[in-house]
Parts: sequence; C-alpha cells; structure tokens
Amino acid sequence: MLDWIVITEWLEFALRWLHVVTAIAWIGSSFYFIALDLGLHRDRNLTSGADGEEWQVHGGGFYHIQKSLVAPENMPDGLVWFKWESYATWLTGFALLAVVYYMGAEFYLVDPTVLELEAWQAIAISVVSLAFGWGVYNTLCKVFVNANQTLLMVALFVVLVAMSYFYTSVFSGRAALLHLGAFTATIMSANVFFIIIPNQKIVVADLMGGRKPDPKYGKIAKQRSTHNNYLTLPVIFMMLSNHYPLAFAIEYNWIIAALVFLMGVTIRHFFNTMHARQGMPWWTWGLTAGLFVAVMALSLAPMWREPPEELSAIETRFVQADGFEDAYDIVMGRCSMCHAQEPAWDGLRHAPKGVVLETEAQMARHARAIYMQAGVTHAMPPANLSWMEPEERAQLVAWYRAALKG
Repeated sequence: MLDWIVITEWLEFALRWLHVVTAIAWIGSSFYFIALDLGLHRDRNLTSGADGEEWQVHGGGFYHIQKSLVAPENMPDGLVWFKWESYATWLTGFALLAVVYYMGAEFYLVDPTVLELEAWQAIAISVVSLAFGWGVYNTLCKVFVNANQTLLMVALFVVLVAMSYFYTSVFSGRAALLHLGAFTATIMSANVFFIIIPNQKIVVADLMGGRKPDPKYGKIAKQRSTHNNYLTLPVIFMMLSNHYPLAFAIEYNWIIAALVFLMGVTIRHFFNTMHARQGMPWWTWGLTAGLFVAVMALSLAPMWREPPEELSAIETRFVQADGFEDAYDIVMGRCSMCHAQEPAWDGLRHAPKGVVLETEAQMARHARAIYMQAGVTHAMPPANLSWMEPEERAQLVAWYRAALKG
C-alpha cells in the first residue's frame, strides 16, 4: 500500500537537504567575497593596475588574489560565475514551500483563528507577496540610488516590519515567519538574477567589444551584494523558526521578527568592520545580546495564545473518525504527561515544541504529527520513555488513515 504521507515526508526531507546544501554554498561564497573585498590591501601600487590585493593561505597552499575595479584589460579565459548557488537555493526553497505549505495548506498555512481562508486563497497570497516584495525593494533601490545608503536600509527595514505584521495577520504563526524568510530570500536571489549577474554581463560584453565598461554597473551590483550580506542571518533564523514555537507561536511573533533583522545588522557590522581592518566593534555583541534578551522576554508574554476549542472542518473529521477514542486514550496515557500546559515530567517546564495534547481539539490539530512521530515512526515518545506498545502505534496509524478516508 502506498502511503502518500510517508512519500511526501521523504520528498520534503530530500528537498530540505538539497536546500540546505545549496544555501551553504551560496552563503559561504557570499560571506567569503564580502570579507575578501573588505580586506583587500588598497594602499599598494600594483603593476597590474588592480584595485587591491590579498595573500591568503588555505589547504596547504598560498593564494594571491587581485581585484580589478571595473574589468581587466583583456577577457580572461575560464571566467567563473557565482550564480547557480543562489538560483538553486531559491528553486529548492520554493519547491519545499510548495511541498510543505501549499500541499499541506490546511495543516501549516491556514489558521482559521487568524483568518478564514481557502487553501487556494492562502497559496495565492503567498505567491503574490513574494513577487510584491521584489517589486517594492527594487523600486526603493532605484529611488534611493544616489541617496544615503543608510536611509535605504531604514526604508527596507520598514518594509520588512510591515510584512512581518501582514504575514502574522493572514497565516499561521509558523507559516508567517517562514514566509518572511522566503520574502527576504526572494529579494536576495532576485538581486543576483536581475541585477548583479546582468550588470556583470554588460561589463563583460563591453570588454569583449573593445569598449571601456561603465563603473556604475559594478557599483550597483556591489550595493545589492551588500544588502544580501546584511539580510542573510535573519533569513536563516526565519527558516529555522518553524521548529521553535517560542519564536512563531506567540502574540508578538512579528515584533520578534523585526528584532531579528536588527540583530542581523549588528552581527554583520562587527564582521564587516573587522574584515575591513577598522577595529573590533565589540559593542555590537552587547547590543545583539540585548536584542536577544528582548526576544526571549516577548516570547514569555505570553508564550503563546491559547487556541480556541472550536474545531475546523478537517479537525472535526479526525475527532469523528473510527478509532479516535482509543487513539485519544493512548495519547493521554503515553504523551500528555509531557505535552501539557504544566508537564508532569521532571525537568520539563513547557511542552516540547509547544505542542499541548490535553483536549480532543488539540489532538485533532496535531493529528498528522502524532501519526508521523508516534505511529509510522518511533520518534515519540523519546526513547519510548512511556512504553508505548507496537499495538498502540498501530491504532494511531489506523485512526489517522480512517480520518483521511472519511
């Protein structure tokens, strides 16, 4: 018997793995080139006419690196383009978004307690918002092209805060923060696809045609690359947040997201200043720590809103399915000592991952997780501390599948 839930789970795992691998490649090369550019020695008269140079050692060898401010006199052979890392990261990320949040919209994307939406409406909002983000950002960059770049960053921050509030007003908390990460990552990847690479191609074409390239293209590309540098760390936080209800399942999740973007700026400011050999601004770490303490305080005030006991149509299906009463008894006996508002298990102050399983409504909301974690796999209870029997796991599987058939 084909279990499409399990197949989808493996597809999600594969896409997540690929997404992480490509993201590491993109972020790694981005951070390296930002550090390289900032650290170049520009106080040396180079016979090549290069803007700067640096010697580096790695892997048992020495590297002599020079940067041409616009372009070299002649087109070099074997020119390496750093672009596929960005494209592959966005493509795998969007595919993962589709598999998890579009195919499972009723579980992960739509929260009726936030806004009543049909699955197709929520998906449409998701797709349109990503395109909207690039449009607004690109317009801001063109309007502020000759203005103070700090003013541009402030304008971008205002947009990100507004989108934080918007997403938390239409999607579930988990989906809201994930979409904010996707919103930002789309801007970053679009910077590479629509601005950075095309500008570099213009320079290469001018060089091959015997024309002197206009330095403005390189200046614009560097501007967008710098923006990507400051946005990277918050995107990583947003992508990881879906594993931590303390970040997404609370009343002030949109404010937490805004503070995370500020932390991204303070952290990168430290490293960028250090790589530019302009000192060690340790104060940035104190500010970052203060912002993180504020995030923790917000997560506890309150930690999350109590969901209403009214059941949605799909939750009602799980409660009315054959085998629910037996499944409910199993969960109450094997899981609720930890997954409770006040866990009875020694050392636990809060329900793991914020999942509370004390009522029928709560169990219905987490039906898919129960099926995967305690039915199909033995991930829960951890180390089988509550001695869940194989027959009980089989009953959980039978209940879930009966609900799907119904």
